[in-house]
Amino acid sequence: MSDHNAVRPDWLCGGCGQPWPCRTRQVQLLAEYDGALVSLALLMGTYFCDGAQELPDARAGDLYARFLGWLDPYRRSR
Repeated sequence: MSDHNAVRPDWLCGGCGQPWPCRTRQVQLLAEYDGALVSLALLMGTYFCDGAQELPDARAGDLYARFLGWLDPYRRSR
């Protein structure tokens, strides 16, 4: 079990205090969902919706980058 879980409603990482999902949790999720990127994207989309409700002052583009943008295979390969 990872210590890098979301602490809600602030969406900070319980392991390192960074905005969740932190880089460590991103790597863990990619390994956990290896070969199932669509399933991971659906999960992160749910978190994106939850985050939008719980972080009403956050910009939608920032939330997208935080919850979904890192899943882009092109961006990960650079």
